[in-house]
Amino acid sequence: MRPRHFLPAAAAAAMLAAGPAISADTYPSKPVRIVIPFPPGATVDIVGRQLADKLGQQMGHNFIVENRPGGVGTIGAVAVQKSPPDGYTFLFSPSTLTTTPMTMKAPYDVVKDFTPVALVAKAPLAIAVNKNLPITDIKSLIAHAKANPGKLTFAIGSTGSAGHLSTELLRRASGIDYLIVPYKGSAPAYQDLLGGQIDAFIDPILGSSSYLKAGQLRVIGVTSKSRLPALPQVPAVAETLPGYEFYSWYGLWAPANLPADIARRLNAEVNKALAGEMRAKLEEQGLVLTPGSIDDFVRFQREDMAKSSKIITEGKIRVE
Repeated sequence: MRPRHFLPAAAAAAMLAAGPAISADTYPSKPVRIVIPFPPGATVDIVGRQLADKLGQQMGHNFIVENRPGGVGTIGAVAVQKSPPDGYTFLFSPSTLTTTPMTMKAPYDVVKDFTPVALVAKAPLAIAVNKNLPITDIKSLIAHAKANPGKLTFAIGSTGSAGHLSTELLRRASGIDYLIVPYKGSAPAYQDLLGGQIDAFIDPILGSSSYLKAGQLRVIGVTSKSRLPALPQVPAVAETLPGYEFYSWYGLWAPANLPADIARRLNAEVNKALAGEMRAKLEEQGLVLTPGSIDDFVRFQREDMAKSSKIITEGKIRVE
């Protein structure tokens, strides 16, 4: 008789506990959860829901959005961080995922605790000013600030946000000085901007678009590298200040140790979604799409984090 071969008991138990191996060929076999760490209605929520709907259509199972706001995005991030890396829980977040640990003690490490999957969109910011000011472009903004040193006021929606960092970057690039006034969100900042209590506000384009269309404020520049199809009449800041460029951006992450074939499958599906009808919708909202591989996303994230870290360190930006 041939000897029988048995798996060691411990190895067999481990295999049973791990469950069936995940295969990109059969994935997904059940609904997938996408956690958005901010409330419904924000730009990140609008984009995330569009992506979830499209992925669900493409992959044959629902991608369910779960809003987990709070803690400057950390509550939702930690919920994903602690989830199994099985391809059924993802985080869709703005770039605050990467900058929050630079401005406060955060309960996660971006690089160690998450698997980057795809860069979904970059969101240029709009520089909006009160329409009663004698400011029509970046040149006149600089001239007005220099003629009134220290008197110009810029709102920020939250400390350490992309709007805050781009406001700090503008101050350095232009050599002007102004007072930065923090608000708890964009809505009260816009109300004070319209009312004249604040002079200017840098925020994602979607935030100012309705006020711009209604003629309630003036947008004098966008922070993208070049002009946007959605706002062709508005110059890029770089046309006056060469090299100036800054974005909020949105990405998809999984918990650390997501199997590489699942990560590649999701990356391909996201890029497929962005090549279809989503592209026109997002570009109409002023977003910039630069789909690429996981390696492209990792490189972009690393370079953006280095740039943001420099601004935060030099500006001594901390969340109190």
